Amino acid sequence: MSLQSSLESGKFVITAEVAPLKGTDTTEIIEVAELLQGRITAANVTDQQSSVMRLGSLVVSYLLKEKGLEPVFQMTCRDRNRIALQSDLLSASVLGIKNVLALTGDVASLGDHPQAKPVFDLDSVLLLQVIRRLNEGYDMAGNELKGKPSFFPGAVVNPGADTEAALELQIIKMEKKVAAGARFIQTQAIYDADSFAKFMKRVEGFKVPVLAGVIPLKSAGMARFMNKNVAGILVPEHLIKKMNEAENKTETGIQIAADLMKELKDICQGIHIMAIGWEKKVPQILDAAGL
Repeated sequence: MSLQSSLESGKFVITAEVAPLKGTDTTEIIEVAELLQGRITAANVTDQQSSVMRLGSLVVSYLLKEKGLEPVFQMTCRDRNRIALQSDLLSASVLGIKNVLALTGDVASLGDHPQAKPVFDLDSVLLLQVIRRLNEGYDMAGNELKGKPSFFPGAVVNPGADTEAALELQIIKMEKKVAAGARFIQTQAIYDADSFAKFMKRVEGFKVPVLAGVIPLKSAGMARFMNKNVAGILVPEHLIKKMNEAENKTETGIQIAADLMKELKDICQGIHIMAIGWEKKVPQILDAAGL
């Protein structure tokens, strides 16, 4: 079943990120696609993640599709104006790519080309509106299309905001994204199932499926780095202590991710795994979680 039909029928889904590499060698991407085939519903292809220049998400989405793995084409507004964004969306449709995740994008100064000029002609909410308009057969300027796409658009939300005001802002943003046409939501990494359950209670009225984000921990240092540098992520101290004391950090990180997934699966409509270099370990994580 496709991601859209799975979510619309109420089936629990698993998605995972596949990050394009820096260069033209696609060997590892194909290997990951073959490992994930049959284990996940769809694979998100990141778009110049963290503002680091890589192979484009559109071509990698097509490669995954050719290998039988349904892609979710991530699209950020940082690097393209409205003309290029709409053109790439039409190109994706022609290539048979239906799922699009609309993102505003990280600032360019965080990446490996800090001198790059950011565009941000649109933001994620406006991009969702554009996708909806393209689906209706018109471009952003109101011109009628000769042949229209049929996208299944999604968006992201960060339920781990560290203050009540920040959480309210995230809920307001989510409401705007759903109103703009988002048909599914993927979240930033979750490490506290109880806190996430409270968030889900707050947004249940939006009537949109939510996929809880999971990032496997590789070390205590990684956890501390995310706590310090990634907004909205809070790895509890007991998990940091567990990673710090672990003899086999890989096995422990996988088990922590699996245990989280077991807790989260009854709260939401799916899991989104952001393996960040551990893409080949996703089947092992799923096995440990019984999924």
